[in-house]
Amino acid sequence: MTVFILSALGLLLLVYLGVCLFYWLFQEKFIFVRFTLPDRFTFNFPQPFEELRMERPDGASLHALHFPVPKPEGAVLYLHGNTGSLRRWGKRAPRFTTLHHAVLMPDYRGYGKSTGKISEAALHGDAQAWFDRLAAQYGEANVVIYGRSLGSGMAVPLAAARSPRTLILESPFANLLDVARHYLAILPYRWLIRYRFRSDEAIKNVQCPVFIFHGKRDPLVPYSSALRLYAAIPADVHRELITFAKGYHSDLAGYARFRRKLRSILAMR
Repeated sequence: MTVFILSALGLLLLVYLGVCLFYWLFQEKFIFVRFTLPDRFTFNFPQPFEELRMERPDGASLHALHFPVPKPEGAVLYLHGNTGSLRRWGKRAPRFTTLHHAVLMPDYRGYGKSTGKISEAALHGDAQAWFDRLAAQYGEANVVIYGRSLGSGMAVPLAAARSPRTLILESPFANLLDVARHYLAILPYRWLIRYRFRSDEAIKNVQCPVFIFHGKRDPLVPYSSALRLYAAIPADVHRELITFAKGYHSDLAGYARFRRKLRSILAMR
């Protein structure tokens, strides 16, 4: 009986270690669900837009969509979620262009028409480069940073490193460990995960107003993580947490209250 128990425990340990090794090797496929597009792909959106390119020092070639508006009241740098490409995310541009804000939407490395080796440091550097390009055209004080889900992990450090007008976060997390543990709590993510996205640390250096939208029923990013992020915002910074009691991860824009609040935020000067 003792031998059987030891054998079973040994087998369970091997399975556990195998799962840990699998996650270590393939975690990028879980975190970054990348959809590529050929360079010849033609986007089709009802509003005017242009495709932009940016070459990075390490050889990466980045791609973005710019949606201009007549007489802009500001510009939004939209950092999208972990799934899809600008073929999908570009449809969100009217949320801002109808409110007289130009939009710049970049695809991350390996997404859409963007290429390059992915790393957390590279993603942060890319976000800063896109912000600087947008700020050069519209003025840094007129740029709003918008981070959606995974994009919040780049939006918060960017807002800490630059001086945007406002930081808006939709379904954000305090750090990626929260999200990983929410899926499968038994793995030792502190030692496994190579991407931390410690927004809870970076947000302590943010000085612009911060607005967080989050649904209490979010099955992907726990609401508790958004609460921790909100609590880490400096006390002297204007902050608001807009909660949707029945909201999930990707349905918040369907609420009239979301649209009204977004309109009022973008109207703030």
